[in-house]
Amino acid sequence: MEMDVVQAINTEVKQRVQELRQLLQKASYAYYVLDSPIMEDAVYDQLYRELQQLENQYPELVTPDSPTQRVGEKPATQFLSVRHNVPLYSLENAFNIEELKAWEGRWRRQAANVGQVEYVCELKIDGSALALTYENGVLTRGATRGDGVTGEDITQNVRTIRSIPLRLNLETLRENSLPERIEVRGEAFLPLEVFKQINEERQSRGESVFANPRNAAAGTLRQLDSRIVAQRRLDFFAYTLHIPGLDDASIANTQWEALELLQKLGFRVNPNHKLCPSIDDVAQYYQYWNTERLNLPYMTDGVVVKLNSFKLQEQLGFTQKFPRWAVALKYAAEEAPTRVENIAVNVGRTGALTPLAQMRPVQLAGTTVSRATLHNADRVAQLDIRIGDTVIVRKAGEIIPEVVRVLKELRPDNTQSFVMPSHCPVCGQPVIREMGEAVTRCVNASCAAILKGAIEHWVSRDALDIRGMGEKLVHQLVDREVVHSVADLYNLTEDHLCGLERMGKKLAQKLVEAIAQSKNQPWSRVLYGLGIRHVGSVNAQLLTQKFPTVEQLAEASQADIETVYGIGEEIAQSVYQWFHISANQTLISRLKDAGLQFASTVEETGLSQSHQKFVGKTFVITGTLPTLKRDEAKALIQKAGGKVTDSVSKKTDFLVVGEEAGSKLTKAQELGVPQLSEGQLLEILED
Repeated sequence: MEMDVVQAINTEVKQRVQELRQLLQKASYAYYVLDSPIMEDAVYDQLYRELQQLENQYPELVTPDSPTQRVGEKPATQFLSVRHNVPLYSLENAFNIEELKAWEGRWRRQAANVGQVEYVCELKIDGSALALTYENGVLTRGATRGDGVTGEDITQNVRTIRSIPLRLNLETLRENSLPERIEVRGEAFLPLEVFKQINEERQSRGESVFANPRNAAAGTLRQLDSRIVAQRRLDFFAYTLHIPGLDDASIANTQWEALELLQKLGFRVNPNHKLCPSIDDVAQYYQYWNTERLNLPYMTDGVVVKLNSFKLQEQLGFTQKFPRWAVALKYAAEEAPTRVENIAVNVGRTGALTPLAQMRPVQLAGTTVSRATLHNADRVAQLDIRIGDTVIVRKAGEIIPEVVRVLKELRPDNTQSFVMPSHCPVCGQPVIREMGEAVTRCVNASCAAILKGAIEHWVSRDALDIRGMGEKLVHQLVDREVVHSVADLYNLTEDHLCGLERMGKKLAQKLVEAIAQSKNQPWSRVLYGLGIRHVGSVNAQLLTQKFPTVEQLAEASQADIETVYGIGEEIAQSVYQWFHISANQTLISRLKDAGLQFASTVEETGLSQSHQKFVGKTFVITGTLPTLKRDEAKALIQKAGGKVTDSVSKKTDFLVVGEEAGSKLTKAQELGVPQLSEGQLLEILED
């Protein structure tokens, strides 16, 4: 009799738990997807607490798709790499209607005898792409784009996004109309209002603010603690289905029907998608949203145009880089007017004087902009920019603020043309501008600005990597005349440092130890740290492979230096001249006496070139790689004899592509530069 009672109670509990989950799922769908609440918040909270109590009392009833399981209790220790079942391709870019029509011409040549077609236009949300896997209707995996072939498993974080269903609304479909496993692709993003609140909160806590909603979304998804992700309130729009047999008319045979199916399954689909019967209608849609997008509560940087027919999509297929049946029609960089309040001049570590427009703060691409570089005197003259001018600013590559043009019709009376100073604004010594150069320079080696820049470069991560030697400390050391060159750093004692602001004995001791440890850095880092013009970390590696000791490099002729792969006449001349300046020879001597490394070890010299796979090859790395840090990938390429540069050009042999790849990928596609994923790079190296 007692067993019958217990069984009845358990059955009743199970039924109530199931009922509560269904009610809460429907309420979440109505609130987060349909934006049409079906119950008050207090009622939802009451039902949620009841479910929580029952699951605590009967833990064996807890399931992964329960609304109580959206936020994990323990932070993850790491993200595992996962291979996409279907590659998550990027899209070809077009930047105007002419390029859109050129894309149409290309696909029509691929698919002969195709008449009038339909296009589906969707707003291109500026966020982070996700691939979601559902098995038997339950979310089992959420992964980042990664390099398109391999991403990171961030399921725990994906579960916190309320507009992503943990269980699909399969009851809206006919029985057995979906296979066991399906994939949904879409964009996770931060609404602008949420982004603003997050930055305000971070600012109030003295933390750095996010540059834009896209970076904030990507950074949030890579948080190891899902509780932090939940607090950020990410949103999600679904835009693609990958289902075996999707071309079956009983399920969906067009992109438009697939979007409707996604909504039935419980996903939020961007409401502004449109079915266009011609390319001219696509152009009208694009032009309409060029202005209307500014009124949206989220960021969008273009329009995604897809051929509606799945049959035609399948016929066209893919290139090695992207689908032939879709294109991203991007908008021009966002521009905004503001007023120039001052034009300052900065002095860099090489003595270069850079004019800087200081402007009334303005919102641009999700960030507040108050300064923009004017590059050099030629650019200032070209713009004819003056204090008091109203200017149009934009973000070059959506990153660097720049002045596009001056609205001279709004110029106040009595403004004066800006003239570059004839004397250094820091040390007061005369400046020079060499024939054929655009840059004006201070050539006073004792200039405080040059010295500060030289020391900051010397202690930086890619050079001597002296931890704890920050900008403020460097400025104190120079302003108080404690150091007069980088060599003086190796004479610093705890007594020297303890007299500085916010510098206790323990911190001073750690800093002295860090300076001592930097003596073990290899010759290539020392050469880079010297700050020779045009010698970056890549060129420093190339030079030290050819010249394993400082004596060999110092005694080399300019012609000898030019024989190094990747070192041209300008770099060779700069290196040759640097080593023939007496003050620099004295600096080398002092650093050698201090114990710095000026010769390569056998391990650093590495394999002979005959065993190096990338000799003579130039690489560029863009985006966030799934498992490797960028400097780790760079080191692997260099060890194999390759060269890694910062910008894509006709001389680039390969582009290594990670997640959130930007303008470098676009440039590489335009130039036809081959692309490698991290996995492909490692496969070549392991072969």
